[in-house]
Amino acid sequence: MENRTASVERVTKETKIRMTLNLDGTGKSDIHTGIGFFDHMLDGFARHGLFDLSVSVDGDLDVDGHHTIEDTGIVLGTAIREAVGDKQGIRRYGDRILPMDETLVLSAVDLCGRPYLSFQAEFTREKVGEMETEMVKEFFYAVSYAAQMNLHIKVLDGGNNHHIIEAMFKAFAKALDEATSFDPRIAGVLSTKGSL
Repeated sequence: MENRTASVERVTKETKIRMTLNLDGTGKSDIHTGIGFFDHMLDGFARHGLFDLSVSVDGDLDVDGHHTIEDTGIVLGTAIREAVGDKQGIRRYGDRILPMDETLVLSAVDLCGRPYLSFQAEFTREKVGEMETEMVKEFFYAVSYAAQMNLHIKVLDGGNNHHIIEAMFKAFAKALDEATSFDPRIAGVLSTKGSL
């Protein structure tokens, strides 16, 4: 089986983004968004999903981090959609309840071709590092819609904002890894409609 990869470039007046994603990687990453904590989250996503991920972002950080984070989500979602391809033989669904110290986060994915985000979390800080906590939802919204996936993220327990966000990225990675993995029992796509 060849590795399922996608390379995506997106250029606007606000951001210039280049990304390469390999769904069948080993967790290697090379990430430069200009926002340290966001780099850390994307590195965790790659490492725990066993995806190879290269990201280079030149964004308008003199304004704030909004465009950089949201547009990176759009590009990641696009890369996921392209790398998954025709979805033949994949499990389609994935989920993970992931602990991180006092925090417990649920993430569930359906690569159904229909975008939807359900996001349940509360933050007690405006920022973690230089990343605004309100941008976490915006990022996952952008990913889910560009990837055309159902994505549910729910904080079941937690107090430390760093832990909550990091557990979200890791739980999403593990759920996506499961959803994109192959099951030899599946002929074609896993759908009663015959297509996804």
